[in-house]
Amino acid sequence: MAEDLLIIASSPHIRAKDTVQSIMYSVAIALLPAVAAGVYFFGWYALAIVLVSIGSAVAAEVVWQKLRGQALRVSDGSAIVTGLLLAMNLPPTAPLWMAALGSAVAIIIGKQVYGGLGANPFNPALVGRVFLTASFPMLMTKWALPAGYDAIASATPLAVMKAGGTVPLTNLFFGSIPGCLGETSALALLIGGIYLLIKGHIDYRIVTGIFGSVVVLSLLMGLDPVAQLLAGGLMLGALFMATDMVTSPVTPKGRWVFGIGVGLLVMLIRNGAGMPEGVSFSILLMNAAVPLINRTTRPRIYGR
Repeated sequence: MAEDLLIIASSPHIRAKDTVQSIMYSVAIALLPAVAAGVYFFGWYALAIVLVSIGSAVAAEVVWQKLRGQALRVSDGSAIVTGLLLAMNLPPTAPLWMAALGSAVAIIIGKQVYGGLGANPFNPALVGRVFLTASFPMLMTKWALPAGYDAIASATPLAVMKAGGTVPLTNLFFGSIPGCLGETSALALLIGGIYLLIKGHIDYRIVTGIFGSVVVLSLLMGLDPVAQLLAGGLMLGALFMATDMVTSPVTPKGRWVFGIGVGLLVMLIRNGAGMPEGVSFSILLMNAAVPLINRTTRPRIYGR
């Protein structure tokens, strides 16, 4: 009978060639220029931080899934990306044990306790970074001077600008500045971000919303918009963490709201709070608002 030829299955009925594994490894590839820049400016110890962070994230996921009797899914690459992103959020002077601890917290507290990949409401790497910042503030703000940085003290560009100083835009763009491993070179991050945009793995709405709101508020506050875009963790956060598929909205309108919200919070924290940087907290706060954003920006059902 003709009915025997029908395949009855649940949605989705339209499938894409991309898999979780291919997307995760694309993100890891996109971060390689930033890793190379970190090693170039801060030496081989930066690579040790990256490797320890990734190794700890993978080990934490394997141990958790073994203890819970779950199938091992470490080959999907999500733990590698989490460890790599956490390393990019660490200062180049971070002890290796701190990188290992932060990655373990990111995987266990930031992802697995919620049910694993796809169920976590917050970006795991940012959970690990905020945990380390709250637990070891001195170690998380101990910066190193890369070669070619023309300054007397090893303050970050945002701290210098908040104190009324200026930082050459070329240093901000190419990376010859103190900061976290992944914050130094805006050029390296842009190369990776453009690669992900071309692959279709990140949404331009979130990135444009963040950058656009930062530029508008910078102009209203009388600040240099280019310096605000290039300094600190904005590039890293906008291109690689705010665009996380799991913790960002699913609706097109919602992604605009999310991106603009992150940009507004970043500028409010940078210029109204005691700390010079606020990208991590801004993204985590907007992560918490994602369910509400999804609910209020759902497209209207046809006919209603």
